[in-house]
Amino acid sequence: MSVFSSASRLRAIAISALLLTASALGGCSSIDRLSQIGEQPKLSAIDNPTTQPGYKPVQMPMPKPEVASYNPNSLWRNGSRAFFKDQRAHQVGDLLTVTVNITDKANIENDTQRSRSNREDSGITDFIGAKTITQANKILPGRILTADSTASSEGKGSVDRKEALQTNVAAVVTQVLPNGNLVVEGKQEIRVNYEIRELIVAGIVRPEDIQSDNTIDSTKIAQARIAYGGRGQIMDVQQPRYGQQVMDVLLPF
Repeated sequence: MSVFSSASRLRAIAISALLLTASALGGCSSIDRLSQIGEQPKLSAIDNPTTQPGYKPVQMPMPKPEVASYNPNSLWRNGSRAFFKDQRAHQVGDLLTVTVNITDKANIENDTQRSRSNREDSGITDFIGAKTITQANKILPGRILTADSTASSEGKGSVDRKEALQTNVAAVVTQVLPNGNLVVEGKQEIRVNYEIRELIVAGIVRPEDIQSDNTIDSTKIAQARIAYGGRGQIMDVQQPRYGQQVMDVLLPF
């Protein structure tokens, strides 16, 4: 009984320590949330994306830069896409509209069955002169080895996934790569009552893929990073508490 009581006490102490740790980690966040009770969630300030913590310039394998050539006494420049000034985004700080149109559907189903049965039986029942021996069945073994084995396995798996997202977001050019491709990043926040909806789009686009109305489809963005979510009272209710999250990570059962 003492062993079980000691184990129970140790477990209670461990759980208390975990809860205290979780409370300490979420203390600052809890204080901030308590100070905002009854108030609408605050929108994030508009900042330069390149000054955000963790921002790193994109580095990709690039061909050798080509020097632009100009023709004297000519209205055209090599590489120009229009006679008049091109209004599409082409340098750092320019804006363009990203049309997010994601409609994914996957339906996969697998069924595997396998069975195997083996039987080994060997022995000595008779040989030359065995019949002349009295009570030969007591001297000679009837079976030397008898072995049976049976194995079977069955596996089933299925995937049914549907995703749909259609919206637009304005992005800013944060970097121009040596080959002319543009690194874009856009963020949009909309507050409805006490809930904020966030949409983040980032990636690399080709200037040739930007349409004449300065828009580009999300399917033409390389290394695309698209995030859609929110924060507020509804999100708080949907998320498990800090203690439950800690226990889910640490408990082995």
